[in-house]
Amino acid sequence: MLKGKTGIAILAIFAAGISQGAMAEGDFAKDHPRRAEVNHRLNNQNARIHKEVREGDMSHEKAERLHREDHRIRQEERHMAAEHGGAITPQEQAVLNRQENRVSRQIGQ
Repeated sequence: MLKGKTGIAILAIFAAGISQGAMAEGDFAKDHPRRAEVNHRLNNQNARIHKEVREGDMSHEKAERLHREDHRIRQEERHMAAEHGGAITPQEQAVLNRQENRVSRQIGQ
């Protein structure tokens, strides 16, 4: 059990870290231009996958695989942003774009 000033200080630091992380994610989730572009592309790819399935041009199995790949990219983007106070670097955006390009090329084949 934590006692005294040390325990209170540790709890305060822990609480501040949690609230800062939540604020950073909320503040930049919509507003940061590099994150917005990455997420816009992911949303667009999601719509394209759904359209291909609806039109009978893509199997449900392939769609599920592509959705999983997009989900992994989105999780990676969130992880990168968490490391940088809610933003991603230009280099990280380039990595994510290459991954999105790989998925995009598989849509419509």
